[in-house]
Amino acid sequence: MHKKKFVSTRMRWVVLIFCTSRPSSLPAHALPPSGRSPMRRVRPQPRLPFQEAMFEPLRQIFRSKPAPVRAKVPAGERFYVIGDIHGRRDLYEALIEAIEEDDKAAAPARTTVVLLGDLVDRGPDSAGVVELSIEWGRRRRVELLAGNHEEMFLQSFDNEGVLRHFLRHGGRQTILSYGVPRQQYDEASLEELQDIMGRSVPPAHRDYLAAAKDHFVAGDYLFVHAGILPDVALEEQKQHHLRWIREPFLEHDAPHDYFVVHGHTIAESIDLRSNRIGIDTGAYRTGCLTALVLEGDSRRIIQAVEANGATEITKKDCEA
Repeated sequence: MHKKKFVSTRMRWVVLIFCTSRPSSLPAHALPPSGRSPMRRVRPQPRLPFQEAMFEPLRQIFRSKPAPVRAKVPAGERFYVIGDIHGRRDLYEALIEAIEEDDKAAAPARTTVVLLGDLVDRGPDSAGVVELSIEWGRRRRVELLAGNHEEMFLQSFDNEGVLRHFLRHGGRQTILSYGVPRQQYDEASLEELQDIMGRSVPPAHRDYLAAAKDHFVAGDYLFVHAGILPDVALEEQKQHHLRWIREPFLEHDAPHDYFVVHGHTIAESIDLRSNRIGIDTGAYRTGCLTALVLEGDSRRIIQAVEANGATEITKKDCEA
């Protein structure tokens, strides 16, 4: 008896739901003269706890999120961060002039220039770039970071295996920029080439490159040549990663302890991500050398661009 009562009640509910959920499916003779389904006013009922829980994921999706906090450099300071120069003294010289003019026109601040490394190789005048950097450092604060090409260059004086690798990656242009005759270079063995390098490269240049730092921190920013190994504390990073890394750093999209500014990997334009910005615009190949200007939480770009046989300076804001 109890079972029949349960079935009967359930059937009544099924009939009620069917008849009220699709009024348009009723036969014509069941509709009022107006042709419309009969409707009645229903008082809104409070949502049950399980209904509240059901709608919570939607609330999470559409709930406004606070804007991410932008990275900042210390108050009263301004930073000009320059990407990979690779022997392009012509672009570098033009960019230095533009930076000096920009700094002079801006509000007074403690200014620091950061060179992200790879001053040498590939381009035609690595010797000139190193000399110009040394001279600039006598006039203002210039922080040099070590790149993988500085590492190869310095190790090549004593290691033939590294020298062979160095020559395959732009080292030939570096050696020639120090005044080594092309024929002498072509005819030299690796051992003879090391001797030529030792006599041609000024000790001051070797000392300057050898004193380069692996990283530099300013406020919320970390400046480094190549990048960092994700999820590893800065003090535990290996030198090899700081100078050579690409993956998994480039595709890592979670926040780091610092917002990372780096070079090493060429991009057609500024590579701005949520946790990093790459400013190697391939000067030796594209004719575009980039400086990132940081002040407070603002970011600007100054570029020296080769165009129609001349060098032009362009300036723009760095979005996001």
